[in-house]
Amino acid sequence: MRDNAPVTPRSVALLGSTGSIGTQGLDVIARNPQRFTVAALAAGGNLDLLAEQAVRFRPGLVAAARGTREELAEAIRGYADRAGVSAYAPDIVVGEDAATRVAECGADVVLNGITGSIGLRPTLAALAAGSTLALANKESLIVGGPLVKAAAAPGQIVPVDSEHSALAQCLRGGRAEEVRRLVLTASGGPFRGRSRESLRGVTPQEALAHPTWDMGRVVTTNSATLVNKGLEVIEAHLLFDIPFERIDVVVHPQSIVHSMVEFTDGSTLAQASPPSMLIPIALGMSWPDRVPDAGPSCDWSQASTWEFFPLDDEAFPAVRLARQVGAAGGTYPAVYNAANEVCVDAFHDGAIAFTEIVDTVDRVVAEHEGGAVDSVDQVLAADAWARARAAAVLQLG
Repeated sequence: MRDNAPVTPRSVALLGSTGSIGTQGLDVIARNPQRFTVAALAAGGNLDLLAEQAVRFRPGLVAAARGTREELAEAIRGYADRAGVSAYAPDIVVGEDAATRVAECGADVVLNGITGSIGLRPTLAALAAGSTLALANKESLIVGGPLVKAAAAPGQIVPVDSEHSALAQCLRGGRAEEVRRLVLTASGGPFRGRSRESLRGVTPQEALAHPTWDMGRVVTTNSATLVNKGLEVIEAHLLFDIPFERIDVVVHPQSIVHSMVEFTDGSTLAQASPPSMLIPIALGMSWPDRVPDAGPSCDWSQASTWEFFPLDDEAFPAVRLARQVGAAGGTYPAVYNAANEVCVDAFHDGAIAFTEIVDTVDRVVAEHEGGAVDSVDQVLAADAWARARAAAVLQLG
């Protein structure tokens, strides 16, 4: 599409609007008012920022998982008064189902930027409503794989993770039968090159010191353990229907090449851009069209070096475990994800060592008896079992 081509603005509902993905999504929308409007916002408990966003973008529906309806309404009135905005009174929803209510509002696009398996019901609600799902909440696809895939029409899910957005872009360069393998890149996190033994004593502060990405606590810690990359391997398998043995992971510290697709003739297509989520977020909301100047581009006039290294499965066994979990399918991915979330919290609370995170996930997965995924309740039951079992193994509480 030409940069000056007329477009009909797409309405967007943002889940997790006060988080990293949500705030960047609103930045893209603010810079492209001719392309996007905000239909609805959902957030956790940051009512102050949510109210500020609501007054700025004027959605018809605003929702929060925590707090009270009166608190959110008062916050919105306060920001509206200070901004000189009169007669703005959106519908307000507060409670555990807030994000689901927003997801089912019928917006053209639902950007799911929630972290964790709690994003599953909103993901399914967005698909049922016929919205395009711009999916940053990888966990909902991973834990509810069969349910999500059955609910989605062809092309209805557009990945927002930088790696999967890169793969989706590269896959446009060939037919499905021409694809030999997918290559996911990993920065290696803050502990790249470290031995397993040297990782036992690392601190939460060190784990959060990611060299190239600014993310929330759970995702940043998952990047340090490479659990995040394990989840992304499962996500790539589900999104693109590529067998696990044809999905590779390589370490690329510069985080410029976001992923690659190797074709059967020996050629490889790579998607490259400076570390930023703005491009995949913009693409998620506008797919298959690109948004001009959505994010920064590479400066090809400057000398640079890109490095690639094999993944050290001994120091970072999370990816190997994820492959086993993904291949087992059923409720195993939900158990992997839930046990990890418990372990991440325990690590940041000082209850366990860094290396115990994946070790404990491995033990919980090994103890799980598995089962098919035929309903959300089955997924949530496996999730609850894994959380309880991980807490018991770690002797928490």
